[in-house]
Amino acid sequence: MNDHGDAYREEAVELLAELEAALIELEETPEDRELVGRIFRAMHTIKGSGGMFGFDDIVAITHEAEAVFEYVRGGELSVTPRLIGLTLSVCDQVRKLVHGEPVDEKQSQEVVAGFREILDGLSEGTATSAPVVQEDGATDEAPDSGTTYRIRFRLDQDIFSTGTNPMLLLDELRDLGGCRVVAHIEEVPSLESLNPEYCYLYWDVLLTTTRGKDAIRDVFIFVEDKCDLKIDVLDDEGSLDDEETYKKLGEILVERGSLSAEDLNRTLGEQKRLGEVLVEKKLVPASAVESALEEQQAVRQARRQRQELASAFSIRVAAEKLDRLVDLVGELVTVQAQLSQYSTSREDPHLLIISEQVERLTADLRDNTMSIRMVPIGTMFSKFKRLVHDLSKELGKEAVMTTEGEETELDKTVIERLNDPLVHIIRNSIDHGIEVPSEREAAGKPRRGTIHLSAIHSGANVLIRIRDDGKGLNAERIRARAVEQGLVAPDAELPQEEIFDLIFGPGFSTAKEVTGVSGRGVGMDVVKRGIEALRGAVETTSQWGEGTTITLKLPLTLAIIDGLLVEIGQDFFVLPLSVVDECIELTARDVARAHGRHMVSIRGDLIPYIRLRELFQINGTRPAIEKIVIVEADGHRVGFVVDQVIGGHQTVIKSLGKAYEKAEEFSGATILGDGTVALILDIHKLIQTAHEMELLVEEQ
Repeated sequence: MNDHGDAYREEAVELLAELEAALIELEETPEDRELVGRIFRAMHTIKGSGGMFGFDDIVAITHEAEAVFEYVRGGELSVTPRLIGLTLSVCDQVRKLVHGEPVDEKQSQEVVAGFREILDGLSEGTATSAPVVQEDGATDEAPDSGTTYRIRFRLDQDIFSTGTNPMLLLDELRDLGGCRVVAHIEEVPSLESLNPEYCYLYWDVLLTTTRGKDAIRDVFIFVEDKCDLKIDVLDDEGSLDDEETYKKLGEILVERGSLSAEDLNRTLGEQKRLGEVLVEKKLVPASAVESALEEQQAVRQARRQRQELASAFSIRVAAEKLDRLVDLVGELVTVQAQLSQYSTSREDPHLLIISEQVERLTADLRDNTMSIRMVPIGTMFSKFKRLVHDLSKELGKEAVMTTEGEETELDKTVIERLNDPLVHIIRNSIDHGIEVPSEREAAGKPRRGTIHLSAIHSGANVLIRIRDDGKGLNAERIRARAVEQGLVAPDAELPQEEIFDLIFGPGFSTAKEVTGVSGRGVGMDVVKRGIEALRGAVETTSQWGEGTTITLKLPLTLAIIDGLLVEIGQDFFVLPLSVVDECIELTARDVARAHGRHMVSIRGDLIPYIRLRELFQINGTRPAIEKIVIVEADGHRVGFVVDQVIGGHQTVIKSLGKAYEKAEEFSGATILGDGTVALILDIHKLIQTAHEMELLVEEQ
């Protein structure tokens, strides 16, 4: 049961995220019935699965919320801020219980009391309008008041291994209305071959209820992947009261699947088929019968294809297994590079063909493996809506989060490490970006502020933007604070973008008082460190009085990248190909024209460059014609001078280890085909280091 308990915990965390997002959205659109249905189903699944795996505390607290939302779903209760708040508190309690953390018993009792108070507030007529279920499953209402359904469900044979108890499913069906249950036992084997851990039964249930088909499906919602379920309407509000209009016995048996049409026809004796009889009596031509039969066949085939398509399923795989797969693919890429280098040196055409085939297959395997690790970023966006909801209430502000690009995919490792930076940005945006309602109205803005979170693909990167419509950043105030802290000389002239970059300094803040949340700038150094650790970059733009936009530029993956292999002396380096614009030659004549400045003219533009030989203090003689690799970083074009450009290289990123943790100019290393180690350059750090060492002077 431990394995199943872990699976439940993982599923519950996903359902809680979906539940919170739906609740926040429902608060904005309380009349949305689809959202109410989503909330009820998520709650029902958490409760039902929790009961199977012994999470009785979760069942107890979700039962109260589910009971209230049953009335909401039936239109007997309205959605109120109080109901949303209580249900969000349930999410907090369930999350703690799922992770085995202690819960506040007093708070739990208050939440339960709140739900019961809502139920007590229903009028007597409304509260008793739902049918009262008797112990035998019958209701106080007449059997024909509602719709009669035929339900056949066949659970997977190994369903007991998941902790599922079919009796609980039948009990839930009985709660919906009057039931007739038939258990089919013909598939139960003899005692000698019976496996007590297998389920051999399947059930037919005749249910009369006013609750509708969705309520029936909700009963099976947490076993739907391991259940063959069929729900048919037999009698809609007594529309088939005339027995003569109902199906014959043979039709019912065939429709249920208990009897094949062939066996039925054979049992009926020598009676000819309807089509043959009609043709013999010359009531219809043979071509009409043939056409009708073709129509039948076409419909059956189309229906069968839809069913096969619907039977496609996904599987849940442990993250550790995915990480191991990526590691193995990385090793394969390295071995493939060795094979390519060896086959080239041997000049064997047959070996070259094999090497090219292996290279193509390895590339396909790499791309497919990396795509498996890609998950929609929207899975993370939903939790921030809850953060905005809670913080705005805590600070007495009105704010709402809007999102865009939730389907944008990013490596799961990047998403996991992106949570803290985004939390800091959003918390600061609400605390010191969004104004209080009265201040916003005085400035001619809507009372409610907006924080817009978006994601979009840009080449081999993803751009995540956090934009608020608050008061923005005060460049003069930031500069004055930086001068006060000795970070900037009083007479220094800084462009606005560099002034905004000051907020990412450790402990930097323009706030006069530090609140319980933080001031814009406090904790922003965590943002910069976190994004740079992901080989990303941060850009800030702001307009005083209008708002602030922070853009995070992140690589799609951290495991395998396309790189440009270069050589300096006897050493090899890799630049991420996603930032490389072009490569040009640097001759002695070009150097002389620059009069000692590290600048080169490219199509009329002056581009500064960094000599990596000087930066890394590599001894040896420079070649007569060097190469400049032009990259684009932080909105600027910068060149890196190397001896030779080898070419493109599939780069498997390896960490350097603690011994080299202070070598910030390198984001990792990779192994070449001949076993040589090549260092992967961190472009942003290199530019920063070159500025500090005065090796890079940009044209003013």
